[in-house]
Amino acid sequence: MWAAASQVTPESTQQAVGYPSLFLLVVIGALVPVVPTGALVSSAAVVAFHQTAPFALLIVFGVAALAAFIGDMGLYWLGQRGMRSKNGSRWLAAIRDRAPEERLRQAQEKLDDHGVLVLVLSRLVPAGRIPVMLACLMAKLPLRRFARGNAPACLAWAATYQLIGILGGSLFEEPWQGVAVAIGLTVLISVAPSVWRRLRRHTA
Repeated sequence: MWAAASQVTPESTQQAVGYPSLFLLVVIGALVPVVPTGALVSSAAVVAFHQTAPFALLIVFGVAALAAFIGDMGLYWLGQRGMRSKNGSRWLAAIRDRAPEERLRQAQEKLDDHGVLVLVLSRLVPAGRIPVMLACLMAKLPLRRFARGNAPACLAWAATYQLIGILGGSLFEEPWQGVAVAIGLTVLISVAPSVWRRLRRHTA
């Protein structure tokens, strides 16, 4: 028994806890868009980059993409139920509250021009996912068609934030330093569009 216990490395324990936690948090972040899921994925990628376990980065990528897909599909399904209900739903209300009229109008125009391909870009643009999802709901896009566009969107999203984590992890020997850089980069990416829009309003 002691021999078996001695073979349990800190990395294996970290993976046993880390992967399920990452999956759960990304699903929650997709359902309740206040959890910084991009920063979570980048931080997990930094830790995986410094591990000796094979396929650690690939597992982080797969877990993140799958969790994002499941969360998105769950939120879209709940939104569809709200659209069909006479009284709406709190999920649909939450989606509407996070989709300003101007962003919703732009999302509807892009959906008309490019179809479900716009979902890929919406996942990569900060605060772009919810307006496009609401536009899809208002266009009564079937769940299956939404899934076809959402799958590559989640893969592209997971790959992008994992690359940010790998970049941060490659710059420093200590994982915590790479995590700090990765979080800083994801925060900068998330706030840059809103800062740019405010600057444009002031200069217009």
